[in-house]
Amino acid sequence: MIDRRRILDHTMTLLAWLSAAAMLLLVASMIGYVVARGYSALSIDFLIEPPRDSMTKGGIMTPLIGTIQLVFFAMLFAIPVGVATGLYFAEYARNDGFTAVLRLAIRCLAGVPSVVFGLFGLSLFVILLRLGSSLLSASLTLACLTLPLIVTASEQAFLAVPEDYRFASYALGASKWQTIWKVILPTASPTVITGIILSVGRVAGETAPIMFTGAAFFTPGIARSIFSEVMALPYHIYVLATAGTAIEETRHIQYGTVLVLLLMVLGICSVGIYMRSRLRRRLRA
Repeated sequence: MIDRRRILDHTMTLLAWLSAAAMLLLVASMIGYVVARGYSALSIDFLIEPPRDSMTKGGIMTPLIGTIQLVFFAMLFAIPVGVATGLYFAEYARNDGFTAVLRLAIRCLAGVPSVVFGLFGLSLFVILLRLGSSLLSASLTLACLTLPLIVTASEQAFLAVPEDYRFASYALGASKWQTIWKVILPTASPTVITGIILSVGRVAGETAPIMFTGAAFFTPGIARSIFSEVMALPYHIYVLATAGTAIEETRHIQYGTVLVLLLMVLGICSVGIYMRSRLRRRLRA
């Protein structure tokens, strides 16, 4: 007699493996395509020289440092606010209609196109608050873009902490804040870091929000003030692809810039994954 459940189990397992293999093949193909076209541009000079001759020569030092500045300031604003908001929803908010509406609004914001955040940043930070097109305006816009992801990841991390941990802390005489600081935050930190890692990757690769709020077509040097315009790798790639420089002699610069951006995001994610693994091992010990 044919065991239909076993056949169904094997079929679904095969489909899962095929789906994973197809995804890995797609990612490998994309990375291989970029590497094949951009590896020739990689060198120390490419990383430490600014663009020159209408960005058809030179390197990417200015947009590379600008991207690092944008990510740093965006996460500087987003991480405290996002983690604190997630903590509020998990530990302090009541389960009423108002809280449900707030959660729904945050979930919806996570799906809003990035260009909408760019127009929001243009209206609020650049025009209304008169911060101008600057590193500060672009960073605040990127912080707003990544807040829903950090809030959601933080809330789920805090809710996943077993209630027994809280009860044990209260039984030992700890206050609510002491329980949060000494028990909940350390236990939830690996998952929170995962959400932050995903946010960093998204912030580093966004173009639409910064092109309205602070990204410059070209600047001779790096931004030395938060009120200065800044070059960034994503917008630099967009400019190279659309400003008449997409000829064969300079195409390697475009793909070299893309490759550096990919390596930068992968490097940041790798550091975050390593930190998360160390925290998990420490907690288990």
